[in-house]
Amino acid sequence: MPHTRYAPDRGLTARMVTTMFFIGLLYVVFIGVLLAVFKGAWPLIVIIAGGLFVAQFWFSDRIAAFSMGAREVTPQQAPELHGAVDRLCALADMPKPRVAIADTDVPNAFATGRNQRNALVCATTGLLRRLEPEELEGVLAHELSHVAHRDVAVMTIASFLGVLAGIMTRAALWGGLSRGSRNNNVGIAVLLIPLISAVVYAISFLLTRLLSRYRELSADRAGALLTGRPSALAAALTKVTGQMARIPTRDLRKVEPYNAFFFAPALSGESVSRLFSSHPTLERRLDQLARVSTQLGQAGRG
Repeated sequence: MPHTRYAPDRGLTARMVTTMFFIGLLYVVFIGVLLAVFKGAWPLIVIIAGGLFVAQFWFSDRIAAFSMGAREVTPQQAPELHGAVDRLCALADMPKPRVAIADTDVPNAFATGRNQRNALVCATTGLLRRLEPEELEGVLAHELSHVAHRDVAVMTIASFLGVLAGIMTRAALWGGLSRGSRNNNVGIAVLLIPLISAVVYAISFLLTRLLSRYRELSADRAGALLTGRPSALAAALTKVTGQMARIPTRDLRKVEPYNAFFFAPALSGESVSRLFSSHPTLERRLDQLARVSTQLGQAGRG
């Protein structure tokens, strides 16, 4: 991890390495199966797989910003938001990311980008309207921790495999079917590939969820230690989570696909249980922040 004043997290690093190893292994197996079944379509498979991976990795910040309707803002357009980011970056000794605002009433924030120099931090208008300055700094410190620890890049790559499984399946089936059925491969593929894709998606989903929950706890802790105000972050968490219930279901559904990258999950009433949630429970996050507050208090008295 590039040097910053954010507290390092060896547990997060170990989990990122483990996740990337299994995701990479899964990726190789998946492409290998497609190549074995569709021998004649291997150029198409390689080009699409490689092209989509490069595009997702290099343009993840732009893709996320576009998907969320985020627009970059200047210090003149959003002085308070830029001021908070400036103070935190100076405190953390890290490069300032690009700053954006998403015009939605869903109170949330996210960070994206493959490294610190290409990072983007975005807050929604709903978040900016509801939080006090100290609470906003707590949320932004949390998001900048994702950039400093580089777990946002790992999440981008890990979540990509599930998307790729669906795209590659359709491309391979189209390529194989377009060449006719001179052998039994196409018939077998019609049955086999959807099953393989479902398995690949399920495994990648579980891996990203396990990493996502830990990285949120890590970012809460690192952000609270950096600012020295865990109570402000706890207040922001409580306020944002409580306000989610007042957001129309149709608005929550629009942003649910991006929950793994959000500060707090935007869940509609019909969402599945916390077993599949991308975030730990509010109680667990608040309990950790209470322990951080005690830790800082003891250090101050010492």
